[in-house]
Amino acid sequence: MAKKAHLWLFPMAVILGIAFDFLFWGRSLSVSFAIYMALLLAAGFWLAQRAGLKPARAAMGLLLPIALLSLVSGVRTEPLTVLLSRTAAVGLLALFAISFLGGQWPRFGFVDYVYKLLGFIPQGLGLMRANGAAPKSGALRWLLPVGRGLLLALPLLGFLMVLLASADAFFAEWVERFFADFERLPEFLWRGFIILVVAYILAAAYSYAFERSQKQALIGEDKPWVHPFIGFPEVTTVLVSVNLLLMVFVFVQFRYFFGGLANIVEGPAGFTFAEYARRGFAELVVVSLALLGSFMLLSALSKRENATQHTWFAGLGFVLFAQVAVILASAFQRLLLLEQAYGFSRLRTYPHVFMIWLGLLLLAVVLLEAWRRPRAFALAVLAASLGFVLSLLALNVDAFIVRANIAHAREALIGSVHQNDPVASRLGSDGPLDYGYLAQLSADAIPALVEGYRTAQADGDEALAKPLAAALACYFHLNPEMLQPDWREWNAAEATARREWAALQSEAGFPAVAYTEADYLPAVRLDDELWPCYPEWQR
Repeated sequence: MAKKAHLWLFPMAVILGIAFDFLFWGRSLSVSFAIYMALLLAAGFWLAQRAGLKPARAAMGLLLPIALLSLVSGVRTEPLTVLLSRTAAVGLLALFAISFLGGQWPRFGFVDYVYKLLGFIPQGLGLMRANGAAPKSGALRWLLPVGRGLLLALPLLGFLMVLLASADAFFAEWVERFFADFERLPEFLWRGFIILVVAYILAAAYSYAFERSQKQALIGEDKPWVHPFIGFPEVTTVLVSVNLLLMVFVFVQFRYFFGGLANIVEGPAGFTFAEYARRGFAELVVVSLALLGSFMLLSALSKRENATQHTWFAGLGFVLFAQVAVILASAFQRLLLLEQAYGFSRLRTYPHVFMIWLGLLLLAVVLLEAWRRPRAFALAVLAASLGFVLSLLALNVDAFIVRANIAHAREALIGSVHQNDPVASRLGSDGPLDYGYLAQLSADAIPALVEGYRTAQADGDEALAKPLAAALACYFHLNPEMLQPDWREWNAAEATARREWAALQSEAGFPAVAYTEADYLPAVRLDDELWPCYPEWQR
């Protein structure tokens, strides 16, 4: 690394550590996350420019998804979407660092990801010690005399401070404020410690990116990192046995998959709909994941000595994929039936998107095996994971739940789902619209709630408009802090929610809102009508 960049490395890391404290201490992560990610990239490019280094073109390809995922915190508030986007952004930034000069990340295998992502910070710390980028321990020599001098000065400073405070009221007020802040000394010490930890981690990441991220031999690229030891007859027996078991399961599933609700409720085992849908879904998804992992493990550990064996292994993989696709379709169908009876929730929406990407990943893995590119399995998993996160972002989960449940409630109110239907009557329902659950959603849901309320009002549908108004009022009752956010906590979805709520309250015909309690829990009054602000299952 060039000397100029070397001298600036740790000071820049300390500045970024201070920025970390300023943006995040005691604050929720919103637009501040995107700002900090931009600062990390800007500082890295500045240091690289001073060192005369240029990033690889393949590494630069990661910047667009990093930027997009970083911005999610400033435009969405739905918890899982925001959490996964932040995790993916930080993960891709680490991937950018470890492939900064070489751009090898598309060729990484699973072992490369694990080894490099877990090891690049410790290796970067080693580089800092070797190059002297971190502060030297010898600097403590002059701190000891200074510390002893301060101890000797404290009594004199205290005596003078008392006299000066008595002589001047403004100085006395400053002293009072100073000692009020002095009570927070443990907090300041802890924050200072965090700043130093962040600074060392960032300095280590930059050191690795600038000195160790060039092209290197990848693990298992030239020869397998684990020598295959499972014979072809053994692995064929495993795959054939699994396929036969799945064939039996799929055969049994066809009756229920195509038979609709009646076969479930009237089945020979006496299943209720709730038992069938809730008990079956999780197991089927776990089976699919287990089969995916098992196939990739068998691909890495099995011996295939000629083209015929490769063809047989890939063929059995295709059969396995086809049957897993039916299993995923069955799980997908169970969720659809559950939502037909009870409506949507987050825990019913996430799996829909997840199963689609899981099915695509299974297909990709089998195709890569047929093309004899098992090393690309890791890249397929990365692509599917990013696809899942970006799909949640594009879907806008909470807004989707609101629109779907409003449509479900409208159908229920006109009797198309729950009236005169002996099968559906056995499924049960807590009502056409659980406004209390909608009030628990994030700010992403507010525009959809406002749209639904206005549509119901225009249609003269008071039975739907009132609970939607209650959901809106309850949301702002439960989230008073978002009415006056700090700029570091600004979020586009929350700003839109505040604007929509203010506009709706000013409209003629919207009920007067008063915040209160019912049974010691939050509630609202709309034109003197009490609406508890918690879901129906809690009442």
